Amino acid sequence: MRNLFRGLIAALTLAVLPLAASAGVFVGVSVNLAPPVLPVYVQPAIPAPGYLWTPGYWAWAPTGYYWVPGTWVTPPSVGLLWTPGYWGSAGGAYLWHAGYWGPHIGFYGGVNYGYGYGGAGYEGGYWHGNQFLYNTTVSNVRTINVTNVYTRTVVNNTTVTRVSYNGGAGGVVARPSAAELSAAHEQHVAFTSEQRAHESMARNNESLRASVNGGHPPIAATARPASFTGHDVVAARGAAPGPRTTTSRVAGYAAHPFAAAPASYHNAGPGPAAHAPQGGGHAPQAGEGPPGGPGGHEGQGRR
Repeated sequence: MRNLFRGLIAALTLAVLPLAASAGVFVGVSVNLAPPVLPVYVQPAIPAPGYLWTPGYWAWAPTGYYWVPGTWVTPPSVGLLWTPGYWGSAGGAYLWHAGYWGPHIGFYGGVNYGYGYGGAGYEGGYWHGNQFLYNTTVSNVRTINVTNVYTRTVVNNTTVTRVSYNGGAGGVVARPSAAELSAAHEQHVAFTSEQRAHESMARNNESLRASVNGGHPPIAATARPASFTGHDVVAARGAAPGPRTTTSRVAGYAAHPFAAAPASYHNAGPGPAAHAPQGGGHAPQAGEGPPGGPGGHEGQGRR
């Protein structure tokens, strides 16, 4: 009864939080059970230029943990980047820190969500003026006519795990950098209406409950928010076939999306700037790295 009461409060809090925008970081849900490990899945292809990737995550409801599929979404405005939410352990409880849109990537617990979100910063692309440039090494943008791309390898020099929370027994050991702390106090925009609908649909889908799928959701990622059917729905590795999924393509967790065999990556070393450098820069062409060369952004590996 105590856990159910706590879960009800958590669910109500989570429903309210996305409606607000703040310069701070929301901490909205507290439960005494660790979230499952992150499932293994392939990133679906971007549906159109201008979409940004938001990784999947375990959310909490009175029925327990459920998976919110990763998906491509349109940002609320030009220049904003998505900082994923994360679970953090404190005093024996697991607290949910909600994600947000902002001009820079903040701290997301050091959790390796994959596809550019390797634990710190974002390696999947950056803004150059009014245009978002995609790193084809970790972003699946090759199936449509996206010309604003570049290629920069993301190097893994740390042990990569699928742990989905920060701190506590077995959790990721990571602390925010000065840049990430600064980003947390910038003006933020919370969930968009698309993201809110996406999470709501996941909450009401019984097959996405961890208690039902055993940590292998049959809808692990989608090409568009709140679109849980069609050929662009991707199941997690090991997921049982379900009526809502029409494909079972899989690859290693946080893998190069076009690799022939499972492999892992993690942010490390220099990467593209979160925004294009000031002055003298030019938009890179296909196969070319970001303007200004290496360095200059907050996602240069774990700190």
